[in-house]
Amino acid sequence: MLFNSIDFVIFLPIVFACYWLLRRFHVNYQNSLVVISSYLFYAWWDYRFLSLIIFSTIVDYLVGNQLKIANTESKRKLLLGCSLIANLGLLGFFKYYNFFIESWIEAWSKIGVELEISTLKIILPVGISFYTFQTLSYTIDVYRNKIEPTHNIFQFAAFVSFFPQLVAGPIERAKNLLPQFGSKRDFDTDTAMSGIYLIIWGLFKKMVIADNCAFFVNQIFNNTGNFSSAELFVGAMLFGFQIYGDFSGYSDIAIGVARLFGIKLMTNFSFPYFSRNIAEFWRRWHISLSTWFRDYLYIPLGGSKGNTIRTIRNVFVVFIVSGFWHGANWTFIIWGLIHAILFLPLLISNRNRTYINTNRIHLVQLPQILITFLLVTIAWIFFRADSVTTANQYIYDIISFNGASLESYVNSSKRLLFSLFIVISIVILLIFEFIAVQKDQEEVKLSNAKAVFIMLIICFMGVFKNPSDFIYFQF
Repeated sequence: MLFNSIDFVIFLPIVFACYWLLRRFHVNYQNSLVVISSYLFYAWWDYRFLSLIIFSTIVDYLVGNQLKIANTESKRKLLLGCSLIANLGLLGFFKYYNFFIESWIEAWSKIGVELEISTLKIILPVGISFYTFQTLSYTIDVYRNKIEPTHNIFQFAAFVSFFPQLVAGPIERAKNLLPQFGSKRDFDTDTAMSGIYLIIWGLFKKMVIADNCAFFVNQIFNNTGNFSSAELFVGAMLFGFQIYGDFSGYSDIAIGVARLFGIKLMTNFSFPYFSRNIAEFWRRWHISLSTWFRDYLYIPLGGSKGNTIRTIRNVFVVFIVSGFWHGANWTFIIWGLIHAILFLPLLISNRNRTYINTNRIHLVQLPQILITFLLVTIAWIFFRADSVTTANQYIYDIISFNGASLESYVNSSKRLLFSLFIVISIVILLIFEFIAVQKDQEEVKLSNAKAVFIMLIICFMGVFKNPSDFIYFQF
């Protein structure tokens, strides 16, 4: 069920009304409704994969409670191992089985050995990477004695399956989200209105920015030989705005919908295209994932403690694993590796935390912002391309400066007008975000007038026919 579909427009008000009608009863009634509606929301794609969510929920609920009463460290490690194997095993099978088989076959074929190993027609369950990491954070934090396990199955199941952020995040931590399902929620008009405004802003990002950019991006990336260097570069930049509008738009809608139910989710994007270096970009982009890897991979590996070589190793491990998390393709691994290489000079010069306490942008920092955006755009080519070879050819065609013109756009008045609409919408996005950055806000805050203005833009420029899936559903 897509946020930008008529199904969700019908689904949300019904669940919202029932949810607040139950507020007079015990909180378990609200939590039960959350679980049922979340399972229905997920089953809209494929009901068969509900068993995976239920399995992860039961495993980690039981493991969490057993960790509390385990009287030896060996038992605790065994329980944690069971959770890791169960969750990562399912994720590994559905997401990476064919990748490893195909890579193994290809590696042997290069030395003349042909292996007959069959791959499987595996359907990737939507959102499995997100809810797997969310439920794992609970088990790991209980193991570390950072949180107390819950004995309420309704509360825990609501935490794992909460439908606004179930399939594409933010990846919540148990210490933030779980207690909210354990306490009574009261309806607050101001919170609900801020949620509605955020939903509107998220729909603008998705339906106006992302889906319109996708029209050009798909044409260019699917037919690279038919476009000039300039057009290929524009295509790469448009993909940068497409994936940002698509993913951050989803996060905004998810956070906004959660507020309608009295639930506060963490900020997942903080205006990343105003970053002044790669380190700042990763503090602003997909925050829930980058902080997850920081706390559950980078720090356990040793973090920045120890010698420089070990720190560099840890950084490369995190970025490469982060790339691999996004998909079973060498393009994502290369994408992660590129960001690790770009991060390395900042780490060595101890400038990776330069802008950690400031959001405000100064005019003299504009070149840094543009350079960072350019570097991120180049890396996005690998993220979008079907293969490493395709990505390399795409970059080669850009730097070859072949026929650097936009004649195909200029000669078509309809396409030129459509392109102008996209440029205007991106400018509006950047203006609103720049104002929020300068005010040191966590999100774009709309007034009534601005909300009406954005809604009008959505009505006139949004893509309503055949709405596309959110990009991160595939991860």
